[in-house]
Amino acid sequence: MNDQQLIDAYFHRIGYKGPHNPSLDVLNQITLAHVRSIPFENLDILLGKSINISLDAVIEKLINQERGGYCFEQNGLLLCVLQKLGFDVTPISARVRLDRPRDFTPPRTHVFLKVELSGTTWFTDVGVGGVSLTSAIQFIQDTEQITNHETRRIVYEGNRYFHQVLFPTGWVDVCEFTLEEMPEIDRELANWYTSNHPKSHFKDRLIVARAGDNGKRLTLVNREFSERDKNGSANKTTINSPKELIKVLNENFNLTFPIDTKFQSPGLRWD
Repeated sequence: MNDQQLIDAYFHRIGYKGPHNPSLDVLNQITLAHVRSIPFENLDILLGKSINISLDAVIEKLINQERGGYCFEQNGLLLCVLQKLGFDVTPISARVRLDRPRDFTPPRTHVFLKVELSGTTWFTDVGVGGVSLTSAIQFIQDTEQITNHETRRIVYEGNRYFHQVLFPTGWVDVCEFTLEEMPEIDRELANWYTSNHPKSHFKDRLIVARAGDNGKRLTLVNREFSERDKNGSANKTTINSPKELIKVLNENFNLTFPIDTKFQSPGLRWD
């Protein structure tokens, strides 16, 4: 697959029909289209499969098979496409902090993208689950930034930057970073930990997420399916059988699996 074929296939996958020039508007449009079309998911890990983050493997899975994936797959694909479109983009390493107190140090197993446009630095991240960005945010501190979904900000504390999201309960850390680049070898190592280490949270729970229309978020964690609106109000439903789980994956995330598929996770014990 040559560069143009990849771009065409990717744009078809995310339903994008806009311009191809490296601009902020194009970056925002692609970011939104991506997270609406390609779900965040860790399902292969729960099926006992390895996660291959080589470009060919990611293209096969996320584009040809119309599956989803997690940060190393999602942002890896976006990184490649943006580079081929002429964007000045760099993969940045981070630690995911969602649901984790500040006194806990999570592994550095996240990658997001830094994009330079006309002397201004922007971040995009289509691979952080239910809070994946739906438009780029500028690298400025202590400033509220409106996105297509939640309000965001970046703060600097203790020699670290924190990307935060505003929920009805207040500001919540999404990830912390130091602007250190994450080269391919570091992504390979972090991907191995994320998909194989017994203490990786992707080993013990099912996670699927996608951005919807009008600020809506669709999230599935184990047996709980949540539809959250832009104001943070959530409608939650408990899934009661493996067949119902397969139906939810298909109807809400466009993920198709055989009806007898069994995902192995402590959070999916059926009574």
